[in-house]
Amino acid sequence: MNKAVNLVGKALPAIVFGALFFGFWEWAVRFFELKPYFLTAPSSIWGEFITNFSFIRRAATVSGTNALIGLVAGTVLGVAMSFGLSRFRFLNQIVTPLAVALNAVPIFVLVAVLNNMYSITSEIPRRVMVTLVVYFIVLVNVARGLTQVSPTHVEIMRSYAASDLAILRKVRIPNALPFLFVSLKIAAPAAVITAFVSEYFGGSQNGLGSRISSNIANSKNAVAWAYVLSACLLGLMFYLFSVLMESLNRKGEVK
Repeated sequence: MNKAVNLVGKALPAIVFGALFFGFWEWAVRFFELKPYFLTAPSSIWGEFITNFSFIRRAATVSGTNALIGLVAGTVLGVAMSFGLSRFRFLNQIVTPLAVALNAVPIFVLVAVLNNMYSITSEIPRRVMVTLVVYFIVLVNVARGLTQVSPTHVEIMRSYAASDLAILRKVRIPNALPFLFVSLKIAAPAAVITAFVSEYFGGSQNGLGSRISSNIANSKNAVAWAYVLSACLLGLMFYLFSVLMESLNRKGEVK
């Protein structure tokens, strides 16, 4: 009972703010008689969301699948590379600048290059793009967690003649776990954003990004906003899943 009350207490400010925000939005559209091409009312967006739910669900499934595959692949690669960087300093000096340079390249440039490498119906370019974005976020954070450990803890382990592997298991990995979950909370919504933004630059027109752009081009602003709403909900789902994983890890540590 107390947990439910605490959960409601934490969510209540966000719910109240959301209700006030959308209420003001609806009022502003009606009071100032704004045209749909300028700003669409939330009630119209919700109506189109319900009407086109089956189409929106299919598009969200495509973008969500690409985001999920890229998130998992990027996390695995980022964690694996962070172990290598923390173990071999020369590798850190080589890989880190390359990763920073790659992350600085605009999405549309990389997507255009990847689209030329694969068929127009392939989802691989979008998944690779998500993987690269997630990889950099996870790599930077987990590598920091593995290296920024307390010297006192390492010295204590050394005094017991602990091997490098034992120090890794007992000191470095536990210290890196909070960094991993922080990176996941950043990378999860970023994966969704990257997945549907990549759809603007070619490939199959079957995801959220392509549906948003095509409906805007056809002046169906309410429908386009309905797809935007779906993208927001999808990103929120990914974020909440990362928060849930962090919460489960904390409970496991307490036990």
